[in-house]
Amino acid sequence: MSHRQQHLNSGSNGRMGSADFRRPEENESIMNKKQTAIVREFLYLTAAEGIIAAAVFFFLIPSQAAVSSIAGLAMVLSNIAPFPISFITLILNVILLIIGFFACGKEFGGKTVYTSLVLSCYLALFEHLFPNFTSVTESAELDVLCYILIVSFGSAILFNRNASSGGLDIVAKIMHQYLHMELGRAMVIAGICIAMTTIFFYDKKIVVLSLLGTYFNGMILDHFIFGQNLKRRVCIISENQEMIRRFLIEEIHSGATMYEAIGAYKMETHKELITIVDKNEYQKLMSFIRKNDPKAFVTVYTVSDIHYVVKS
Repeated sequence: MSHRQQHLNSGSNGRMGSADFRRPEENESIMNKKQTAIVREFLYLTAAEGIIAAAVFFFLIPSQAAVSSIAGLAMVLSNIAPFPISFITLILNVILLIIGFFACGKEFGGKTVYTSLVLSCYLALFEHLFPNFTSVTESAELDVLCYILIVSFGSAILFNRNASSGGLDIVAKIMHQYLHMELGRAMVIAGICIAMTTIFFYDKKIVVLSLLGTYFNGMILDHFIFGQNLKRRVCIISENQEMIRRFLIEEIHSGATMYEAIGAYKMETHKELITIVDKNEYQKLMSFIRKNDPKAFVTVYTVSDIHYVVKS
């Protein structure tokens, strides 16, 4: 046997050994972690969908405004179709789910199938429990406002987990993925088309509420999405760069980049360290700098989006 064949065989045996000869308790621990992660994920999706369903049933439907929701379109169609809103919502979602499954990938499609079914079940449950429900606030304007705040929060949870509540969210996700629009703006454009359908069945007040609600829903959705994803770009000039660099790498487990910077006043050369951290990491970093190097020169910028490839 040649040295090359021996090397390949030994390498493959080594790889097989590391994968195939794990201790049983290690394999069991890995499986338990995966199962826990899956259960936690579906609990998040179910809770977020419950928030959205409550917003639709208790605020959107009583207001009669079609605000950035396929349920709003279903509410309009219920004026001409002899079916409950929950059933019309289900039919519309099935059509859009098929499109979304192929356009946005299996993970997004699979999660959205689940959330869409859950939404219809929630609505059917609410219809059964509260058959003659009218309004919590007795005001269409307040109903729309409450709906926008609550549904935007629920939708942001789903979008940040690569899922959606189905319906119009699928349209917004497709526009975001292929037209590179912000999700809030995509929701506004798609929602305006839905809102305009109210002109055929409701008065001018409802039409205006639908349009304004759609616009503010997109703004608040972007606020919730970017608010959860905002990071900070921290630029540090210090005489203790090595100490700060080691803290970033070993304690925060964050990368960093170092540049040469020249001060314009004395033309002195310094090292500038730049890193991007989340909110919790930023607080730890600033506490460390204030304690160990209070004379450090630090500037901070807000970062709303990052695109990178994770190093293996």
